[in-house]
Amino acid sequence: MLDHLGFSVADFRRSRAFYAAALAPLGMAAHSEGPGWAMFGGAGAPQLWIGGADIAGPPPGHIHFAFAAPDRAAVNAFHAAAVAAGGTDNGAPGLRPQYHPNYYAAFVIDPDGHNIEAVCHAPGTARDQT
Repeated sequence: MLDHLGFSVADFRRSRAFYAAALAPLGMAAHSEGPGWAMFGGAGAPQLWIGGADIAGPPPGHIHFAFAAPDRAAVNAFHAAAVAAGGTDNGAPGLRPQYHPNYYAAFVIDPDGHNIEAVCHAPGTARDQT
């Protein structure tokens, strides 16, 4: 299991603002930070580290990672917040039955071209169907 994921970003301020907005609906916020770096997570457990290229080296090639969402509403809110913060839609919120019947996810391209996802594996409720 992973403890956390970290990578460098081309423009730290832009990426920090993007991730702060995109991850808030998932209950994640900056836990600690310093000049040119920030650690995001929820409930006291940092999960994502980003750092500016000046301290972490050049940004990597495009990567994909997914954050667990507590419910489908959080997936929807993640997508809306990420797009509003400058991300590019890469798959609107919805079921992805090709993965499994309850795979509900949304995908956004971040400012560095990374494909980030929020996913909920729980069955939907009647409210989710309307």
